[in-house]
Amino acid sequence: MAILRLDEIREMTSEEREGQLVKLKNELIRERAMASAGGAPENPGRIREIRRTIARIKTIQREQGEA
Repeated sequence: MAILRLDEIREMTSEEREGQLVKLKNELIRERAMASAGGAPENPGRIREIRRTIARIKTIQREQGEA
């Protein structure tokens, strides 16, 4: 899944943002499980990117009064 920029997130509807948030959270869980199992991650910075994207989505939801 691609990392989303602020303008891309703002253009989404609230349902699309919520769907992206669920997908990113699931991906984060999967990446953390791989890391805790001792597997070598394909992209070591991916967990950080996912966390930041989740924060961006939550920030915009809060700005627009969705959350």
